Parts: sequence; structure tokens; C-alpha cells
Amino acid sequence: MGYNPNLRDQVRRLYLQKGPCQPRGHTFPQKQFGRKRRRFLGVWFDDFPTWLEYSIKKDAAYCLCCYLFKPPIGDLSGGDFIYEGFSNWKKKRKLRDHVGGPNSSHNQTWGKCQDLLNQRQHIQTVFDNQSSQARIEYRIRLNATIDCIRFLLKQGLAFRGLDESEDLQNQGNFRALLRFLADHNEEVKGVTFDNAPQNLKLTSPKIQKDIVSVAATETIKAIVEDLDGALFYVLVDEARDISIKEQMAIAICYVDKRGNVIERFLGIEHVANTNALTLKEAMESLFSRLGLSSSRLRGQGYDGASNMQGEFNGLKSLILRDSPKKYEQINMLFYFVNRVVVIVSASCKRRDILRDNRILEVMKSLDIGELSSGKGLNQETNLIRAGDTRWGSHYGTLVRLVNMFSSVIEVLEFVSEDRSNTDQKAESNVLLENLQSFEFVFNLHLMRVILAITSELSLALQRKDQDIVNAMALVTMSKSRLRMMRNTGWESSFDDVNSFCKKKEIHIPNMDDKFVARGRGRRNASHITNLHHYRIELFNTVLDMQLSELNSRFSEAATELLLCVACLNPCNSFSSFDKKLIRLAELYPNEFSPVELMVLPDQLDTYIFDMRTSNEFSSLNGIADLSRKMLETERDKVYPFVYLLLTLALILPVATATVERVFSAMNIVKDRLRNRMSNQWLNDSLVVYVERDFF
Repeated sequence: MGYNPNLRDQVRRLYLQKGPCQPRGHTFPQKQFGRKRRRFLGVWFDDFPTWLEYSIKKDAAYCLCCYLFKPPIGDLSGGDFIYEGFSNWKKKRKLRDHVGGPNSSHNQTWGKCQDLLNQRQHIQTVFDNQSSQARIEYRIRLNATIDCIRFLLKQGLAFRGLDESEDLQNQGNFRALLRFLADHNEEVKGVTFDNAPQNLKLTSPKIQKDIVSVAATETIKAIVEDLDGALFYVLVDEARDISIKEQMAIAICYVDKRGNVIERFLGIEHVANTNALTLKEAMESLFSRLGLSSSRLRGQGYDGASNMQGEFNGLKSLILRDSPKKYEQINMLFYFVNRVVVIVSASCKRRDILRDNRILEVMKSLDIGELSSGKGLNQETNLIRAGDTRWGSHYGTLVRLVNMFSSVIEVLEFVSEDRSNTDQKAESNVLLENLQSFEFVFNLHLMRVILAITSELSLALQRKDQDIVNAMALVTMSKSRLRMMRNTGWESSFDDVNSFCKKKEIHIPNMDDKFVARGRGRRNASHITNLHHYRIELFNTVLDMQLSELNSRFSEAATELLLCVACLNPCNSFSSFDKKLIRLAELYPNEFSPVELMVLPDQLDTYIFDMRTSNEFSSLNGIADLSRKMLETERDKVYPFVYLLLTLALILPVATATVERVFSAMNIVKDRLRNRMSNQWLNDSLVVYVERDFF
């Protein structure tokens, strides 16, 4: 190819754009020249140097590679091509002199320039390749860590051991589980423990807590998303953990988009004290963090949190004020029962003695015909300790104590004669004296009967899928039975106690004698008879307290509300349906405007006619089934006011079974070996453990 007259102008335009020597920027494209002979600015070259760069401002050429990688100080071969520039094109020899031999400065800088232009050897390319591999290894390591944490959280197990030193075999559950996973997975083994970077092993306590915190946050986020702004009620209860910290558990109940009644645990809050203001602030703080609006709150349940319910009043206040001693006696009964269970179950030897004595007692009763033999009867049993958060467990403990009374006495006598344990020996003597007293036996039988009457109610209220209509029926039945027992049950109860005492050879006091409290002299005895003490001060008072408690929890206003709810019951072709549902709507002015209250009666008429004539609604068992069926058939859109009433009925707070289960879980997650857990660590672990399905 010949000389291109436009080439010089092209080069000038390019360098005017780049600026002079900043850098000396553009390499001449070789396609502008022939393969053998090339021409530059009117000069022919047999082999044109591609390292030359031209500067318009100085009208000279420069060596790009030497400019980028300056030769060593003192090497003058590159001076013309770096600083002054080369313009004497007739002296082409200087180009060859600048290039020099294989080890010249120019060739060294040329090699560096080629390395720089080689993308595969570029530092960023090498770094990216290493980062890609590091990311893959990090993801494998992180997934292994998360899998181990998920397992420990779901099982409520401890993460760390007492000492996690590398030379110990038992370094805690987390490290042991991760090592087990590494031993059975070569991919995990290659990136964990010794094969992991020293500062990126992902096994530190801080990393574990961060991951658990994220798990709890995502779990709560899923619950709030499932709530989706629906109406809800809050459940609050308080209890002490193993480290004697007052913890307040908060749960909510709502109806989901499928018509199911859902109870979900939101978290626990440590409170310095249990006054109403502190509990309220703690609950509002939790709501604020979770983004829940109090405007959607339609019910509150505070089981046992009397500070949140207000001061005691009426009959209950009078009973507690006038007879604190009788209330204290019932407390002492459960204290003694608890201590008996602890001592009798303290060792395998004592359990064996209890079991052997019980077998002999059963065989003796079978011989004299007191017990019947048959499949499933008279099975081996043992004492059980009453749970702090299980209402029905106290009843089971009292039943077993009555049933195994003689065997328990035998074990206590064995402990009282055992010289190896002086502390429990003295306590056993105290328990023997109290257990074999008429007063203890009387209180034991009284509370066993009372708890038997309310046992079904307690179990029903603890169910997660409780039916409010059936719960209301059990409340009414329990109240009626307690009143009947108070009015006509004294004789039969007293005869049962006398029969038990005669059989166990326990002294029965004369009911006409003056009553003398245990531990007091006769000079300080009250001027009442034993009959008055046991019948009036104990039997009647305890029954009145139980009735007062039921009336307090299920007041007249609550009863009216629940009776309105019963009108929604679909059983027996909606036989309970009544227009008093309008009264239920009037109790919620925020949901039903005056205009909507006028429309509601007409909608109820159409609704009940539709329900009774539709086969789809003929076999429903409760309002929970009705809610689901209305959503399935899209009747919630046809009768929106009726479905709103149904939703309000389903979220009425009858019991706090969920928070009771939270406290049971708290005793698993935070036990005596983990009693130094921080509040946040405990909360995060509990949220994930309790709400495992969402997690």
C-alpha cells in the first residue's frame, strides 16, 4: 500500500483530542501500512516500530513503554524517546539503538508493557479469580454453619460448652455438630476448621448470635406478613426464668387468609418490675419494633398478670382480705406436695422403694377385692412434679399422691432414717408429720375434687385450636358443679376424708372440740370448733375463692359477649342463631358504623336462610370450621358484616395457652447450665424454637 496523505491529519486530530503527551496515547494502526515496507511521515521503514507514539504539540515521537516504565537512572538510551522526543526521521539508526539488545532497558520495559496488556495476567483478573473461589468456599462454610445452628435451635439445645479449646474433645454442641458434618462431607471438610482462614472460621459466639438474630428476625417478619394488617388480640403473661429474671411473654391471635385461627409468639421482654406502666411500655416497645399497629388490636388477655388487670374488687377482695390464712394453707399444701415429689424422686433407690411398695400395696388390694384386675388396670406409675405453666398437671400430681400415699410414707420414713443425708432427713421428718395430719389430708382431698371439676376446662383452654363456644359451656358447667358442691357436697367430701384417714391410720379430731392451729398453744386457740374451721373457713372459703376466680375471668360483660358469640355456632343447622348478634356488633363501634348496623339485620336474615338451605354448611362442628368454609365458598364476600363478626368472635381472648407453652419452652432453652444467657439471645432462641414451622 502506498502513502496515505490523510494519515497525518488523522494522527493530528487524534492527538489534539488526547492532548500533548497526556499520555502519548495512540498507537498507529498497522493496517495503514504494508506488510514489508511501511511509511511514517514521508519516511519509509522496513519494520515500523509499534511502540512509537506521536505528540502534536512537540511534533515528535516518544516510546510508550519506556514512558510508562521508566528505565533505571543513568540509562541515557531512552532520553530522546522519553523526555525530548524523537523527530530526526532520517536517522533511523537511533530507533535500533534505542531498542538495543535482548536485555536492554527498552526490551525490559516492553516486556512489562506486554504483561500489563495481557488481561489473563492482570492483577484484577487474578484477584477476581481468587475472590470467586473464596466466595464459593465461604458459601459452603456459611451453609454448614447455618445448618448446624438450625438443628440446635429447633431442638432447643445449648450451642457452646464450658471450654472450647482446640485440644479438648468435647467443645460444645455447635462445634461437635459442625465437625460431625465435616467428617461426613468432604466439601465441608475442605473449608472448615483448620482449612478455613484464621479470621473467617464462622465459629465464634458473635457469629452464632448474629445468625440466630437474623433467623429470629426473619421468623417474626414472616409472622407479621402472614398477619397482613388483620385484626388481632394480644396475650400477655409473666414468669421468672431460671436466673430469677422477670420475663413477659407476648403472643398474638388472628384469623389468617384461609380462615384459620392462628396464635403466634412474638417475643419476650425482660421487665425490671411488674407494675402496669412497665408492662405497658414493654409491650408498646415490642409493637413499635415489629411495626404492629395498636389500632388493629381488638382484645387483650393477661393470664395471672394481675397488675395489668387492675386491682381486685368485690367478693374476691373481701375473701382475700378476711381469710388470708386459709389461702396460705392451700399454698402450704402445694408446697409440701412439691417437696414430697422432689425428695421421693431424688434417687433411683428411692424410686425403686416407691415402686416396690406400690406393687405390694396393689397386690394386697387385689387380694381383698378393693381393686379390680384387667387389661390396662393397675399399671406401674410414679409421682409427677406439677408444671409451673400447665394448669392440669397439679390435678395429676394430687391424684397420684392420693393413690400412692402409703408408698410415699414408706419412702419418707426410709429417708428420715438415712444418716448419709442429714438435710433431707430433717425435711423428711417435717413432711412425715404434716402428711399424716388430718388437716393435710382434708386439704389434699378438697383440692383434688376442685381441680377435677375444672380439669376439662383447663385442658380445653390449653388447646391451641380451642372452640370458644365449647369453652363457654365448660365454664358454665364448672361454675354449676362448684356451687352444687358448696351447697350439698360437704357430707360426702367429709366422709371420703374420714374413710381415707381410717384406712391410713391418721388421727381424726373431734369436730365438736375447739380448733387449735398447728404450732399454737391452747391458750391462743380461737373460739371456734373443728367443724366450723374445716367446713366454713376451709371448705366454703376455698370453693368461694374458686367461684370468684371464675367469675372474675368470665365476668357478666364477658359472658354476654360469649353468649353472643354462641349465636354463630353452626352445629345442629345453626340452631343457636339469634338476632342478638346485633348486640355483638354494637360492642365494636370502630368496625360497625350506624349505617352498617342498620344493614346488618337484613344481611343476617339472608345469611341464615342461605346457611340452613346449603348442604355445604350442614356438617360443620364449630365457628372455626364455619370461618374456613365461608372463605372456601367466598361467602365472606357475600356476607362481609357476618364474616367480620365471625372474625371478632374467633380472636376473643379466652385463655393464654400459647404464652404458657412459651414458659415451658423457656425452661428448656434457658436451663440451669445456660442461666447466663442474655435477654436478646434468649428471645431470639425462643422465637425460633417456639415458631419452628415459620422458621
